[in-house]
Amino acid sequence: MITIWPQYLNKDLTLSEGRKVSKEIAVSSPTMAEIERALKRLGFTYNVQKERAYPGKWYEKSGRVLVEYDKTKLELIKEISLKIKEIRN
Repeated sequence: MITIWPQYLNKDLTLSEGRKVSKEIAVSSPTMAEIERALKRLGFTYNVQKERAYPGKWYEKSGRVLVEYDKTKLELIKEISLKIKEIRN
């Protein structure tokens, strides 16, 4: 299981604030609903935990998603981000 936080995909954050992909791939203010929709369209098995807080922002319950995935976390984050961009357009 791979943990995905919305912060990993957020174009508005710096790498030190939690963004994991380049700004070209990242999206602005991704929501849990968008991440869930992207995972559904990509056909992944996942579990949403809405009451979780990203460790860097422990005071803000942004939620997280646990995804069953065989490859690396970075590859998964890129796939989700690109699918969100596709959905938004």
